[in-house]
Amino acid sequence: MWWQKYKWWWRLGLIVLVLGAYVCLYQWRLAQATASSSGATVTLTNVSYDSTREFYQAYNQNFQRYWQKRSGEKVAVAVSNGGSGKQANTVIEGNQADIVTLALAPDITSIQATGLIKSNWQQRYPDHSAPYTSTVVFLVRKGNPQQVKDWPDLVRPAVNIVTPNPKTSGGARWNYLAAWAYAMKQFNSQAKARHFVQQLYRNVAVLDSGARDATTTFVENGQGNVLLTWENEAKLVCQQHPGQYEIITPSISIKAEPSVAVVDSVVAQRGTKKVAQAYIQHLYSTAAQKLIAQNFYRPTDQKVAQQYQQRFPALKLVTIDDPMFGGWAKAQKQHFASGGIFDQIYGQ
Repeated sequence: MWWQKYKWWWRLGLIVLVLGAYVCLYQWRLAQATASSSGATVTLTNVSYDSTREFYQAYNQNFQRYWQKRSGEKVAVAVSNGGSGKQANTVIEGNQADIVTLALAPDITSIQATGLIKSNWQQRYPDHSAPYTSTVVFLVRKGNPQQVKDWPDLVRPAVNIVTPNPKTSGGARWNYLAAWAYAMKQFNSQAKARHFVQQLYRNVAVLDSGARDATTTFVENGQGNVLLTWENEAKLVCQQHPGQYEIITPSISIKAEPSVAVVDSVVAQRGTKKVAQAYIQHLYSTAAQKLIAQNFYRPTDQKVAQQYQQRFPALKLVTIDDPMFGGWAKAQKQHFASGGIFDQIYGQ
């Protein structure tokens, strides 16, 4: 029959078809392997404040494992640290940050004002985009030579304080506001609160640009006898220098709420929006919240907070929304803007 005459052509065609399919499959697998090994490494830049170095070093490793398992992509995260206000200015001036994790909301709002971040950034994630909190404490040397126990002791003549500059450091602004909160609760008078905070800053021996710089001045350089600092920073010092320092928890302090955001214009330009959003969202995961507590920040997840409650002493905390401050917009303008209360009391 006719088909027997041409059956070898059919066989040859079938062989070519199968071989072609195998070649296509091989090329597809090779392309996938090449992408996984070289082309799929996503790079992110996280511009952060001074005291987050150790936490984000641990968190980045956790996120890298999470993201590769979820997406198959490798991710490399570069972190820049410094005083929060200065860090915000670097982003405004062109530092290509995919993510900002700064000490307080106004520093991110200042970036938002340039159009780099959309106005709804605080509504995108739980707790107004503040995945962890801290507070302000005193760090003193072993034995507490000046017998510092609470805020009134900081205005005694023999006390020399080390704290960052509120003009460049977010942590410094929390320090200042914690002192103001004590004075307002104690005296119920803005004039008296102003006088108290002025006395406190007259005892400041060194006004550094950021919280970690202030720690270095106090710990490494041996200046001052009280460091006014983040709770997590004080605990880290005690962990790194066992038996050499003590933490004094004041009778009242402030709930410090560092904030996080995706830099919308940068991630749109770089094509990193998806992974940058996941980077922030993952901060709210149970695994990340445990890392937060292990690095001495207070987790926002209440179940995790209960597991680590012995790490964090109970104390009375005011918030930035307390009527004495009226929220960040009012507090920033009243206390820290050019010519504000801080400028007035520190310049006198």
